[in-house]
Amino acid sequence: MPRATTGRVHHNRSKKILKDAKGFIGSRSTLYRTAKDARRRALQNSYKDRRRRKRDIRSLWIVRISAAAKLCGSSYSVLISALKKADIQINRKMLAEIAVSDMNSFQKIVEQAGVK
Repeated sequence: MPRATTGRVHHNRSKKILKDAKGFIGSRSTLYRTAKDARRRALQNSYKDRRRRKRDIRSLWIVRISAAAKLCGSSYSVLISALKKADIQINRKMLAEIAVSDMNSFQKIVEQAGVK
């Protein structure tokens, strides 16, 4: 028995894939076979990049903390080490936010950590 390609199930699946591929460039948004490949690749990349985003954000926090630490006459690694030794438990996200929004508070945290 030959494979049916014009039935309701196949048509609905094709519509779903083409709907997902809407906005892709060229035949990737209009032809079923290329849209199917493009959609699969897009889903793979979105899965991968959801994990990469976490790394990128953490590195952004580290850059911000490092820049603020340099203004206070220290370096990032020395500051983080001093915070751990002084048992000041503040995460990098909050430390970066303080560094950006309130530099005076950041300087007080650096002094409390005992950084020279």
